[in-house]
Amino acid sequence: MSHPPTPPPSTPAALPPPDGRDATELLVLAELGREVSSVLDLDELLRKIPELIARLTTFTVFSVYLLDDARETLRIAYAVGYPEEAARTVRLRLGEGVVGTAVAEGRPVRVDDVSTDVRYVPVVPGVVSELVVPLRHKGQVLGALNLLSDRRGEFTEQDERALRQFAAHVSQALVNARLFETERSYADTLETLAEIGREMSAILDLDALLTRMAQLLRRLINYRIFGIALLNQSTQMLEMKLAIQYGDSPRILQPVRLGEGIVGHAALTRQPVLVDDVARDPRYISAVEGVRSELAIPLVHQDRCIGVFDLESPELAAFTKQHVELLTLLASQAAVAIENARLYEEIVANERRLEKELAFAQQVQRALLPQELPKRLKGVDVAWHFDSARELGGDLYDFLSPEPQTLAVVVGDVTGKGVPAALYGAFVGELVRGRTFRRRLETRRSTPASVLMAMNRILHERQLEGYFCTLCYALFDLRRRQVTFANSGLPYPIRVRGGEAESIPMPGMPLGTFDASTYDEVTLDLQDGDCFVFCSDGIFEAFNDSGEEFGTARVIDSVRTLGARPAREVVHAVFGAMQAFRGDAAQTDDQTVVVVRLTGA
Repeated sequence: MSHPPTPPPSTPAALPPPDGRDATELLVLAELGREVSSVLDLDELLRKIPELIARLTTFTVFSVYLLDDARETLRIAYAVGYPEEAARTVRLRLGEGVVGTAVAEGRPVRVDDVSTDVRYVPVVPGVVSELVVPLRHKGQVLGALNLLSDRRGEFTEQDERALRQFAAHVSQALVNARLFETERSYADTLETLAEIGREMSAILDLDALLTRMAQLLRRLINYRIFGIALLNQSTQMLEMKLAIQYGDSPRILQPVRLGEGIVGHAALTRQPVLVDDVARDPRYISAVEGVRSELAIPLVHQDRCIGVFDLESPELAAFTKQHVELLTLLASQAAVAIENARLYEEIVANERRLEKELAFAQQVQRALLPQELPKRLKGVDVAWHFDSARELGGDLYDFLSPEPQTLAVVVGDVTGKGVPAALYGAFVGELVRGRTFRRRLETRRSTPASVLMAMNRILHERQLEGYFCTLCYALFDLRRRQVTFANSGLPYPIRVRGGEAESIPMPGMPLGTFDASTYDEVTLDLQDGDCFVFCSDGIFEAFNDSGEEFGTARVIDSVRTLGARPAREVVHAVFGAMQAFRGDAAQTDDQTVVVVRLTGA
């Protein structure tokens, strides 16, 4: 049997970033809730709890503490890793030890090093860190989950958040198990309730969930009029999201202010309201003709009301205390399901927003990268190709003509991938363009090395820790028939001439790492038919399934005999050889190839 949980009445956990907790984690927690709620035998339930917690986090020692009937002391109901005598005899008063503190204060307590915490009561040798999460049900403390580890700082904030959510499932399961033990005749009804809970927890579309709730409720109560109102936190109005009358189609009713009417009173007080005769209750607001009795059950999640179940009947005293008990249990499950559906909708909305923003960012990045060579540039054939490892990449390239018959070719690679690398790369690209075109205004013309030195100083001043850029800057002077290179850590460019191919060694420190870095230059003569190949390290460092690297030698082999071919074919040859080598292995880095061939025409 399964009884999805009522979470503890504590401050709601903040929604994590899009890359921390997503819809998949919600489903995992819901699945764990279904598993822990599927056990109604108390002993079996206690044995199952540590098995399920192990799917959320790691621990060395575990125990479940439960309050005794007098609510004065905590005893160990089940333990893993405890000395047998300790597990049988240990008792803690409320407020005593880390466990007693968590229960007394009704909040999780996480201790990275118990030797520094005066509250810690040593029971198990070798324990270093501890995480205690209280078990609460409808404001009442039942006990606590106690996780211990022999490693310092074992438990994280994420562990605490996940265990707090899981504790809500455990709390509900404990209540259900105790109820089952004391009221065996109630088993069939609880089974129905569990089935409803399982089905509700599996629905993450809010509208579909509310409609299905109305259908499932008829398995417990053969109502005549039923509505689900959800509280709008900004307006403090209860908005009737679903209303069914005598089995008719769903309809929408006017919103009700918090505290007004029977529904508003139930929401405000977070307590069920049972009215046998609405004519005798001044709180009643007539919205449907012929109503004689009403039952309003608040939907409470983490000690706050998120909505109300509202049942109305044309008969006097149509609802009983048993209905109140059943619907209160169902409402706790429904509240969790509704909040999960809302969180899922928010996550989906955020994902859609991020997808739109990433799509726009891709357009911006494509617009910032060159689409063609500078106009009126003759005697040179240039081709390029860029594959990003993610939606956005950190590679950059550009082709600039600061003066007639000159071509500056720039290929760079920013550390990392994705949005941060793309933003950093856009900044580097603007620096390249600004420093290159300043040649027109300078008395002493800048050189590739001086451009890199100026960029390095600017990037270092920004102090973007962890980010730097490797970049190769080549200035082709087509009139003087020479090319000058400066490099800041990009893989060496390759020259293909007369059927031979070789790297052009040019070491250099990445831009932005040190303030006073200097850069050497290499100047080579140009001949018609010369072909120069520039690659980011995503080409050289592509790996196959065996963990082998593509490497410089394979790049050289792929272009050795292609110097006379158009630049576009050389680019295709490099990418084709690399992809054939990589096979089905995943692309782990951005990949860029730029080819410059001197045509002489």
